[in-house]
Amino acid sequence: MEQENIQVVSFEIILHSGTARTSIHDAFKCMREDNYVEAEQLLNEANQEITLAHQAQTDLLQKYASGETIDMEIIMVHAQDHLMTTMTLKEVAIEMLHLYQKVK
Repeated sequence: MEQENIQVVSFEIILHSGTARTSIHDAFKCMREDNYVEAEQLLNEANQEITLAHQAQTDLLQKYASGETIDMEIIMVHAQDHLMTTMTLKEVAIEMLHLYQKVK
């Protein structure tokens, strides 16, 4: 795979996981304001963005599995890190939403 294509996939992952992260932080704000319906909607939006980022990652892995050479670049490492931390943040946010609702 060409360097330019790897960079495009990397930025696609960063874009979608970054959008998801913004939605998650907005959901945290809604939780603090006792607006659980909107918080849940924002977490669903975040999940959709994470799914898009994950699909870009999966496409890359499928190419690798089929024997295509993929040179690892630092931007791809950053993209993977960004996606994984956003996925973890979403899991924490879901748990926090349940806790906020339980306490209320």
